[in-house]
Amino acid sequence: MMDLHCHVDLYPDHELVLNDIQQSGYYVLSVTTVPSAFEGTVNLTKGINKCKTALGLHPQLAHLRKNELTLFDQLVGRTRYIGEIGLDGSKGFKDHFDDQLEVFTHILKKCEMFEDKILTIHSLNATGEVLKQLGLHPKAGTSILHWFLGTKKQVLEAVELGCYFSIGPSMINSSRAKKVISWLPQDKVLLETDGPFARFNGNVLFPSNVNLVIDYLAIEWEVNEALVIETLSNNLKCLVTKKQCDHIENMDIRPIYNE
Repeated sequence: MMDLHCHVDLYPDHELVLNDIQQSGYYVLSVTTVPSAFEGTVNLTKGINKCKTALGLHPQLAHLRKNELTLFDQLVGRTRYIGEIGLDGSKGFKDHFDDQLEVFTHILKKCEMFEDKILTIHSLNATGEVLKQLGLHPKAGTSILHWFLGTKKQVLEAVELGCYFSIGPSMINSSRAKKVISWLPQDKVLLETDGPFARFNGNVLFPSNVNLVIDYLAIEWEVNEALVIETLSNNLKCLVTKKQCDHIENMDIRPIYNE
């Protein structure tokens, strides 16, 4: 299994999260919020083979840390994984949207110089512009839309752009998010926690807590948990190997186009 959006370096107790990753054996994408955190996060998870470090510059920090784009450019060849990046149009951050757009487009253009980047993308209250920029930079890599809360039309647009969607336990406690989950093609779904920021019933999430989502998807997709795990594992394999996903037999892979 996997947690494809986890802020490992920002847990107050690193030993707890590192033990959870090692004991679960899950494939974990450790995202960073600024380029200057990359080296420390690499060292923090050194020796955990299934834990990969992503290079990011969070949109909420873009206006404060856009000077780190130079460092981003120096480090971008060190990892296949990019994130957390994106745009945020919510209150308190939309005033800095121009800075966010400058940072986001710079990163997408830089990623276009490579052939295999995997990006985990923040799009809160800025879904339309995020999808627009991904459309303008189709060679930037394969995008995972983290905690996606767009419309059904935007889900369709994202699928056309080749995007995946990572969903976490916090989303299954939200009626809006559950509606979005119901629209997602099963062959484009991945798991995340967004720990330590996201919580479930008041508790901080750890990578092993993605099992909560597996339980939910078994009910939502009307299949057993083993088939959910098989589908998600196949999705992860397709993401990492850049191969076209094979549909799992007996799964209702809902493309949502006819709804």
